[in-house]
Amino acid sequence: MKITKFGVLLIGVLVAVTAGCTQSQKANVNTTSENVATPEPTPDKDAIVAEITRIEKDWPRILKEKDGAAVRRIEADDVILLAYNGMLGSKEQDIKDIEAGNLTFESWEVSEVNVKVVNKDAAVASLLMTITGAKFKVDESHSEDISGHYRAVDTFARRNGQWQVVASSLVKLTKEAEQALSPTATPTPASTPLTKSSPAARPAASRRPLPPANQ
Repeated sequence: MKITKFGVLLIGVLVAVTAGCTQSQKANVNTTSENVATPEPTPDKDAIVAEITRIEKDWPRILKEKDGAAVRRIEADDVILLAYNGMLGSKEQDIKDIEAGNLTFESWEVSEVNVKVVNKDAAVASLLMTITGAKFKVDESHSEDISGHYRAVDTFARRNGQWQVVASSLVKLTKEAEQALSPTATPTPASTPLTKSSPAARPAASRRPLPPANQ
């Protein structure tokens, strides 16, 4: 069959139109793909809970071994530390007291750790601390008994792959609150009344429950 010049021209036009449509479709697909936001990866909640629980339960060892390096890793430089007596603490003072061994104890139990994962980089933990035979060195001639039950709430943020405490608050349980503890909780330790004549306490940190300032 003989193809006329008009037929050749018509075929050329159809090919050009088809190619143009194909490129337009590809462009639309690419544009659509670029506009679709990539969803945030689902956080591994079990892994986050396990890591933060490990950090919280490591505090007795940190204090016992005077591990200031661990405190430098775990506490953020801008951490907010609120002690049970309402005083604000600092990371620097925390490290100094821990490395100096100013806090000693017979036993320090961390229990009832409850971690709430906010997202892949934020979480909040609450816990119960039962401390017996605990003494805090106020000065060279005086120490205070700080034994008792304490509850803490810690806010964590993951920075550069490291979970850090960015805020911590601590309360000491009253006798009524201690009596309401579950039967499996450690029995209430005997605590020596705090002396009112002791020097004013230094700012307290999240894991150093200090005696209150002078009354």
